[in-house]
Amino acid sequence: MFYTCGPNEAMVVSGFCRSPPVMIAGGRVFVLPCVQQIQRISLNTLTLNVKSDKVYTRHGVPISVTGIAQMKIQGQNKQMLAAACQMFMGKSEGEIAQIALETLEGHQRAIIAHLTVEEIYRDRKKFSEEVFKVASSDLVNMGISVVSYTLKDVHDDQDYLHSLGKSRTAQVQKDARIGEAQFKRDAVIREAHAMQEKISAQYVNEIQMAKAQRDYELKKASYDIEVNTKKAESEMAYQLQVAKTKQRIEEEKMQVKVVERAQQIMLQEQEITRREMELEAKVKKPAEAERYRLEKLAEAERAQLIMEAEAEAESIRVKGDAEAFAVEAKGRAEAEQMAKKAEAFQQYKEGAMVDMLLEQLPLMAEEISKPLAQAQKITMVSSGGGEVGAAKLTGEVMDIMTRLPAAVEKLTGVNISQVTTRMG
Repeated sequence: MFYTCGPNEAMVVSGFCRSPPVMIAGGRVFVLPCVQQIQRISLNTLTLNVKSDKVYTRHGVPISVTGIAQMKIQGQNKQMLAAACQMFMGKSEGEIAQIALETLEGHQRAIIAHLTVEEIYRDRKKFSEEVFKVASSDLVNMGISVVSYTLKDVHDDQDYLHSLGKSRTAQVQKDARIGEAQFKRDAVIREAHAMQEKISAQYVNEIQMAKAQRDYELKKASYDIEVNTKKAESEMAYQLQVAKTKQRIEEEKMQVKVVERAQQIMLQEQEITRREMELEAKVKKPAEAERYRLEKLAEAERAQLIMEAEAEAESIRVKGDAEAFAVEAKGRAEAEQMAKKAEAFQQYKEGAMVDMLLEQLPLMAEEISKPLAQAQKITMVSSGGGEVGAAKLTGEVMDIMTRLPAAVEKLTGVNISQVTTRMG
C-alpha cells in the first residue's frame, strides 16, 4: 500500500527488504503490510522560551535571562535526519522540544556564568551569538539545527541593573544634552549653510532664468526679424509681381492703343487723302480762279491807290508850303513885336517891367484862388472878432495879393509902388 507525507514530516520504513531503514521527507512510499513497518517524525519548527532564573555571573551577581530560540529537525540532511530518528523516533513534539529546551538552557547558564552583567546587558548580540554557536554544535549531533536565537529579557532582583542604569542614564542624559546642543548648533550651522546655498541657488537660478529670458528674447527677436524679413520679402515679391502684371497689362493696353492709333492714323491719312482730293476738286480749283480774279482786282486797286496817294501827297505838299509861308510870316510879325517890346524895355525899363507884371496879376490871382475853387467843402471857425463867409475868403485872397509887391521886389529889386508913383 502507498503512504504519503507532507513537507513538514518524514517517514521511516523498516522491515523486510528495508535494511537499513528508508527515510523519506515529504513524499510517498510503498509499504508491504505485515512484513514492513512505517513510522513518522515531525519536521515542524519548534519555538522554545529559554528561561534561566537567578544565574550568577562572573562577578557573582544573580540575574535572570530569557531567550527565544527557533529550531527544527533537518529533513534535507540525511545524516542529521538519521540521527534525529535514532534520538527522537516515537517521541512527540513536546518531548522533543523539552529535550532541546533543557540542552539550550544549560548552555545559556554556562555562558552567563562566564560573562559580567555589563557584558550581557550592553552587548546582547555577542551573548546571543555565543549561545547560538555553542548550542548549535551540541544540538546538531541530535539532528536538530538551531534556526535562530534572540535574547529577550535580562533582569535582576537586587536593582543592580537599575543602579547601573542610573549612572548610564545620567551619562546618557549628559551625552544627550551635549548631543542635543551639538545637534542644535550643527542644525543652525547647517540651516545657515542651507540658507546660504538656497540664496546662492536662488541667485544662480535667477541668473540662469535671466540668461534664459535674454536668450529667449534674443532668439525671438532674431526669429521675428527673420520672419518679418521673409514677410516683407514675400510682400515685396507679391507687390513686384502685381506691378509686373500691371505693367504687362498696361503694355498690352498701350500696344492695343498703338495698334488702334495706327489704324486711326491710317484711316485719318486715307480720310485726308480723300479730303485733299475732294478739296482739289471742289475748293482748290475754284480758289485758284478766285485768287486770280482777286489778284487782278488788287492790282487795279493798288494802281488806283497809288494815283490817289500821289495826288494827296501833292495836295499836302502844296498845303504845307502855304502853312510854312504863313508860319514864317507870323514868326516875322512876332519877332518884330518882340523887337519893339525890347526897344520899349530899353527905353522905359522899370515901367515896362511893371506893365508886364500888372498884366500877369490877374493870372496870378486866378492861380491863387484855384485851390479854393476846387474844394468840395469849407468849414470856417470864427473867434467872434472878424468877418466870416465869402467876404473872409475874398479878404484872404486880397491879403495874398498885397504881399506880391514885396515878393517881386525881393526877386527883381523893382519897387512897384515907387515906379507907379514916378510914372503918375
